[in-house]
Amino acid sequence: MFIQTEQTPNPATLKFLPGRDVLGRGTADFPSREGAAASPLAQRLFEIDGVQGVFLGADFVTITKAGDKEWFLLKPSILGVIMEHFTANRPVLLEEASGDGHAASADDDEIVTQIKELLDTRVRPAVAQDGGDITFYGFEEGVVYLEMKGACSGCPSSTATLKAGIENMLRHYIPEVVEVRAVR
Repeated sequence: MFIQTEQTPNPATLKFLPGRDVLGRGTADFPSREGAAASPLAQRLFEIDGVQGVFLGADFVTITKAGDKEWFLLKPSILGVIMEHFTANRPVLLEEASGDGHAASADDDEIVTQIKELLDTRVRPAVAQDGGDITFYGFEEGVVYLEMKGACSGCPSSTATLKAGIENMLRHYIPEVVEVRAVR
């Protein structure tokens, strides 16, 4: 098994591509060891000293490291855990994810449906390439609430992405949108 790595715009995160499906669909974010019980892979990765966050995507794993650790020291251990996990054919998640909060539901009004559609078709593929994801939290009085995850969480350019990129695009297509705000 050959695992590729890619840098992300966030210097504290690195994207690992095992050349196979990780989740297939959706994402799973484990910003701390305490929340990783649902993923045997995330649990194993958190055992590596210096791993502070694990984000699982369709075909990638994004790792966030502690600021005092160096990638050249962490990468061999991370690659070993990922390779061993997939070679042993272990499950990535113990139970089906309850959904990633992106799909439009029957309860959504027309504006929310349009927002989710634009996020799914234009934004999520771009942030996935950088090793992250974006979650829609709500739309209230012209403000869209979003959470950046994975490599995008805490990235120095995430504010610019939200304001200059996502906010401008949503405002262009949906006049009711006046602002985009980050959750957390």
